[in-house]
Amino acid sequence: MAHQSTLIAEDIEAYLDAHQHKSLLRFLTCGSVDDGKSTLIGRLLYDSKMIFEDQLAALEADSKKVGTQGGEIDFALLVDGLAAEREQGITIDVAYRFFSTDRRKFIVADTPGHEQYTRNMVTGASTADAAVILIDARKGVLTQTRRHSYLVSLLGIRHVVLAINKMDLVDWSQGRFDEIVADYRGFAEQIGIAAFTAIPMSALKGDNVTEPSANTPWYSGPPLLRWLEDAPVEDDLRGKPFRMPVQWVNRPNLDFRGFSGLIASGVVRPGDRLKALPSGRESTVARIVTLGGDLPEAVAGQSVTLTLADEIDISRGDVLAAAASPPAVADQFEATIVWFDEEAMLPGRPYLLKLGSRTVSAQVAEPKYKVNVNTLEQLAARRLELNEIGVCNLALDAPIAFDPYAENRDLGGFILIDRISNRTVGAGLLHFALRRSQNIHWQAMDVDKAARSAAMGQTARVVWLTGLSGAGKSTIANLVEKRLAAEGRRTYLLDGDNVRHGLNKDLGFTEEDRVENIRRVAEVAKLMVDAGLIVLVSFISPFRAERRMARELMAEGEFVEVFVDTPIAEAEKRDVKGLYAKARAGQLKNFTGVDSPYEAPEHPEIRIDTTRLTAAEAAEQIFAWLER
Repeated sequence: MAHQSTLIAEDIEAYLDAHQHKSLLRFLTCGSVDDGKSTLIGRLLYDSKMIFEDQLAALEADSKKVGTQGGEIDFALLVDGLAAEREQGITIDVAYRFFSTDRRKFIVADTPGHEQYTRNMVTGASTADAAVILIDARKGVLTQTRRHSYLVSLLGIRHVVLAINKMDLVDWSQGRFDEIVADYRGFAEQIGIAAFTAIPMSALKGDNVTEPSANTPWYSGPPLLRWLEDAPVEDDLRGKPFRMPVQWVNRPNLDFRGFSGLIASGVVRPGDRLKALPSGRESTVARIVTLGGDLPEAVAGQSVTLTLADEIDISRGDVLAAAASPPAVADQFEATIVWFDEEAMLPGRPYLLKLGSRTVSAQVAEPKYKVNVNTLEQLAARRLELNEIGVCNLALDAPIAFDPYAENRDLGGFILIDRISNRTVGAGLLHFALRRSQNIHWQAMDVDKAARSAAMGQTARVVWLTGLSGAGKSTIANLVEKRLAAEGRRTYLLDGDNVRHGLNKDLGFTEEDRVENIRRVAEVAKLMVDAGLIVLVSFISPFRAERRMARELMAEGEFVEVFVDTPIAEAEKRDVKGLYAKARAGQLKNFTGVDSPYEAPEHPEIRIDTTRLTAAEAAEQIFAWLER
């Protein structure tokens, strides 16, 4: 490396011991495009002597070839590693870099400034203790400055530096510096950033980065590196109640059963009374096991395995917590959501929600409002688009243990995952549990689904027919019901058009309304199956996510998906309602197969090829399957 501590040569063990016990600060750099974030980090790495000689030689060569400083060292190239970043001179991905000084270790996240990469900024901020918000002195406070500052406040980062960069390009004007600080302070107060430290600097030249600059005699504050060394690291997690999400049930043999995880907050010792959530069962800690041996105590930030005095049922995703002060358990919440995906958030569509080590199914309600980050105005919205921020209610399919995000990041922060593609589509912060989640409980009934089905002498099922408009779903479903009725079975047919005359008469044909249409029908079908009926459902149901949601409402084997597979050309020939013609003429919007997609089933229980089978033959095939 370009420089090494003298302790390495004098006493390597003393050096390693000192390095091991340094505090660690995680921080991020953020702001608008070309504010100098990557250059600042490169300068910090360079000035803290964290660059190897061969890296320095490569940097000098790359600076001459692809740099933006006219052949001089371009420090941004130390961080912008993607070819696309170097070609455009911008940051796209989140880049993490490690460096240290004699006083502290650092992990810095360089986050992109472009609006379309806001999700990357949220990723970098999610684990940060401090934020360095850069502003180009020539441009002042911009839209993305406000957006990133709002996210910094939203994510609970309380230590903030306003790094007013490129001061050399405004002749180190104190008046310009004061103007920007005053402008930013007015916005910061509105979003809850109570205090920040403003530093005038030139990341490229090194002024006020690691050492005070002679160019700013009017500035008496610390340079950035000294501020980073002195910034308090949040250690109040140790003073909070004990929380440990269980990541793994450790069972190497018959004589050992432990629960492994990273302690999110608090302190634990053998003999402490813990509660397992959401079950609520209690036990005491027998041992705190680590690779290096048992510990007398463990604290927030440590990964350990706990053994308990009692055999209680605990699984991955459960939370071990202090019995005297456990987190709440609920299945409905209000939350702030930052949407990451180019495909909009659709209210009612089922997503996977991952909080800690627990993954459950979640439905997001229509946003209460979305936030205009420039004006902080709360705007009406039916969905959230890419990079939009809104407040919504969530409903989960199972209760989870949680703390509000403001109290505990680990038990209050979550991500949303698309169930089909497994893309992370959003991130959120839990505010509180909805009161109805605590006040509404399942009422036990003596007569259950099995008893009702037995009384009817049949196995309750849902036969879900899906396909394009004109495929023949309703005709086939009607024939199947007639055959079942002739055999003395108790049935009901839910037809897409008929349901829209009553239950769903308030819904249109937008994607949001189509999702809600299927959600309601699936819930009705579930109730009918609970009543012991054989339910035939004839709906286009174009989206796999909603059909999967309907399947998961039912017990194993109760959902039979029938794909009425008809090519669109054939469906248009049978267009007795004239819908395809209207759609082709632009008179009918969001029509499946024309200007709205149909996602064919991948693994249906039954596939009906209507180009080879008549409706009667198709109905007979379904009936035979049900009789197996």
